This record gives sequence, C-alpha cells and structure tokens, in this order.
Amino acid sequence: MTSVDIPSTAVLLPGTGSDEVFVRAVFERPLAALGIRVVAPPPPQGDAVVTGSLALLDRIAEETGESLVVGGVSLGAHLAAEWAIRNTHRCAGVLAALPAWNGSGEAAPAAVAATVSADLVDRHGLDEALAVSTRGVAPWLAEELTRAWRRHGSSLAAGLRAAARHPAPELDDLGALTVPVGVAACVDDPVHPAATARTWVEALPNAALVETSLTALGADRESLGRATALAWLRARAADEPGTTGPSRHHRPARPR
Repeated sequence: MTSVDIPSTAVLLPGTGSDEVFVRAVFERPLAALGIRVVAPPPPQGDAVVTGSLALLDRIAEETGESLVVGGVSLGAHLAAEWAIRNTHRCAGVLAALPAWNGSGEAAPAAVAATVSADLVDRHGLDEALAVSTRGVAPWLAEELTRAWRRHGSSLAAGLRAAARHPAPELDDLGALTVPVGVAACVDDPVHPAATARTWVEALPNAALVETSLTALGADRESLGRATALAWLRARAADEPGTTGPSRHHRPARPR
C-alpha cells in the first residue's frame, strides 16, 4: 500500500452505552484531513448491539465494494478487530481507540462498570442510574453519558450486559491480524487501561500505539481521533515496501 491509495471510507463503532455522536466528534475531522470519509452508524439497540454491529460492518463492506478501515472506541474497537480478523480481504486497517480487555472481560474494569450500570438501571431506573454514574465525574463525561444513555432508553441495560459478556479478540487471534492497526490509549483512564492497549500492540504483527489522556479528551474530543489516526499511519508506513522493523516498537507520542 502506498501513500496515494489511502482508503476512502472508515466505518467506526461506539463503545458500550455510547453513540455515533461521540464517534463522529472523535474521528470525523481527523480522518477527513486524510481524505477518509467516516461512516458512523447508530448502535443497534439492546442485546443486539454485538451481532447487529458485526452485521452492519458486513453490510457496509458489501455495499461499498471496497476495502474498509474499521474501528471504534472500546467495545467498538473490539468488534472492529473481531470483524477484521475474519475479513482481512475486505479490511484496509483498524483504528482501535481505548481497547478495554482481550479475551474474556469478566474482571475487566469496563465490563464490571457496564454490569454495575445495568443493575442500577434495572433496579432504580435511568434517572437514578445517571445520577449515581455521573456523580463526581468530569462534566464533559457526565454530559456524554447523559445524552447517550437517554438515547438508548429502555434498551440500555440489555446493551450494557451484552457488551460486558462479549469477549474481545484473544491475543493469539490478534497475532493473525496482518493489516495496519492504530491503537490509542489514555494514560489516565482506569476503565480502559493503557496496559491493555500495550498488550494489544505487542500481540499484533503490524501495529503502533499513541498515548493521550482523558484530560486532553475532555478539552478536545478530536485528540483521541488524532492519536488513533497517527498510530494507524505509523503502522501503515511500516508496512510499505522498503521499511523494516515492527511498528509496535515506535515510541508512543502524546498529542497535546
């Protein structure tokens, strides 16, 4: 792949309980700067979030008839990588922002948080669950949660549980994914540990990591998109003829 054949389309999926509004805020302008159009479909509702998202990727790949960049945030990154492993012939790369676990996520902070949130919604209703979940968090995150959770409405709890119980790709499976993968982590995010992102990058044969922070994300949603896109460009450059060495050994850069 050369610098003149950047893929034209990226299909990006949101994280657990999130929505396409956040995905567009993160990725749309950073990828537009590379000439890549973002397709960010609304997440399937309830317990269809996993199977429905994978089906969306299949459908869009068939409709476009071209190799896609796929990716997303947290659960969206997991599902995109899962799809890419099965569809390398239709995939031009993966943008994995904030991967939360590999393999079973039973004890992962993000999966535990999703299950606890689902229990809160079922026992106390959406309003009380939001009040508890946004207490003491950064205002920008409270705003994102409030908008997205209200949009999910009565399907929220089922979607949270479906996401929490769905395994992310195993490290051995990531090792079979040969397309360029850009991974981004926030070094101050306890729910999506940077150590998990580093584990992904070490397992992937052609990947790079760029680290940013939740502080930066709160001030500028695009900071996460820029970090992920930069990581993908580094992985892609290492895949070009005449380059040597695994791209995962790039020193992480932290966009400001």
